Amino acid sequence: MKLFYGEIEDQKVTINDEEQQHIVKVLRMKDGEDIHVTDGKGKLASGKLVIEGKKAGLEISEIQENLPEFNPKLHIAIAPTKNIDRIEFFVEKAVEMGISEISIIVTEKTERKNINIDKIRKQAVAASKQSLRFHFPVINDAVKLTDFLKNINPGNTFVAHCHENLERIDLKNIPQLEQLTFLIGPEGDFSEKEIAFLAENKVKAVSLGNQRLRTETAGVFVVAWNYYNMI
Repeated sequence: MKLFYGEIEDQKVTINDEEQQHIVKVLRMKDGEDIHVTDGKGKLASGKLVIEGKKAGLEISEIQENLPEFNPKLHIAIAPTKNIDRIEFFVEKAVEMGISEISIIVTEKTERKNINIDKIRKQAVAASKQSLRFHFPVINDAVKLTDFLKNINPGNTFVAHCHENLERIDLKNIPQLEQLTFLIGPEGDFSEKEIAFLAENKVKAVSLGNQRLRTETAGVFVVAWNYYNMI
């Protein structure tokens, strides 16, 4: 399936401008080829490619709506790593395995404060197309941990940390819920003050095993666990 991103509304399909350039200049696709376009919100249009100069359009043969989403829905709030490549790796793998939402959280020990969210969003779109997703994940703007906690549901929110002296639930003992939120800390982990603050907000702590995992590895581990529970 050749999948591209665009707008689908009122039986009209508009392929994203960057996607059009990719189709015409990079892929050098030909008029009449079979292609599919998704809006990333559960719609999928199929048909024939129409090339007009530097523009690419779709001659629609079918539009499918309300395609199923991933269940359970997983939201990971993760602190950015000093080497941004590691977070980009996490985003790519998380998207491929069906994550619903990603938030970048700034903590006490976060070294990287400037995050190019637009770049991460583009990577999420690319990974969604590669893995044939018709519901693209939400990528939120970076936010301070304290502000993030203002909008959570403590009943389905968990924090993964490495403080062994504090009580933690084993990941396999977490009940299967329709929506889950996990917080993943930075290099050096959450501070004790933050752990206490999370506990005050009734966020339950979870253990990811005996090994100390890097930030991006912990994120991928949780996504893989959730993906396993989908299938």
